Amino acid sequence: MTIRVLIADDQEMVRAAFRMILDSQPDLSVVAEAADGASAVGQARSLRPDVCLLDIRMPRLDGLEATRLLAGPGVQDPLNVVIATTFDLDEYVYRALRNGACGFLLKDGAPGLLTEAVRAAAAGNSLISPSVTVRLLAHLAPGRPGPAAPRDRSAPAAEPLTRRELDVVRLVARGLTNDEVAAALYVTLSTVKTHLGSVQRRLGLRNRVQIAAWAWENGVCGSPR
Repeated sequence: MTIRVLIADDQEMVRAAFRMILDSQPDLSVVAEAADGASAVGQARSLRPDVCLLDIRMPRLDGLEATRLLAGPGVQDPLNVVIATTFDLDEYVYRALRNGACGFLLKDGAPGLLTEAVRAAAAGNSLISPSVTVRLLAHLAPGRPGPAAPRDRSAPAAEPLTRRELDVVRLVARGLTNDEVAAALYVTLSTVKTHLGSVQRRLGLRNRVQIAAWAWENGVCGSPR
């Protein structure tokens, strides 16, 4: 299946570069472009692309607020949003994750990282630029101030996780893919997906980024038992 992508950036050259990179892949297709956040939200709601690739600093509506409107807590049937920006300020990273983004990239990253992030978002996974991840996880360690993991306010109170669910969460928080988690725990891929789905329901979280943030904030990133 072809992954349909919407690009929103106020710089035409950036949009053209992203389109060239994405359209060069046989499984990716750019279906819309927007030069401001308001247009991006309107087109995204109308076209329902598989992934919305948003800049942060845009006229009329910035990418962080656009993310909240498309994927934030309380949004029915949220879209997959990946932020692509020149600015890796902690404030932007935290707000993007709180507002429901499932990816955060720097524009100066390798083209392969862009395509990988789009594919991950379409599959319900997440990817953050490595340089951002290291700093983010440091802030999320217990005893350090950082962002609260975004939680769907309509979700029921969090239920305790099982021992096996915690094992999966620990490995996800270290950046392992589902396949790598399955191999590490000697279980099937479908079992890992089942555990992740259960974790998201129990904690009121929406994606792997939020699961990892919860794990680091709550000090459960020790070795699996």
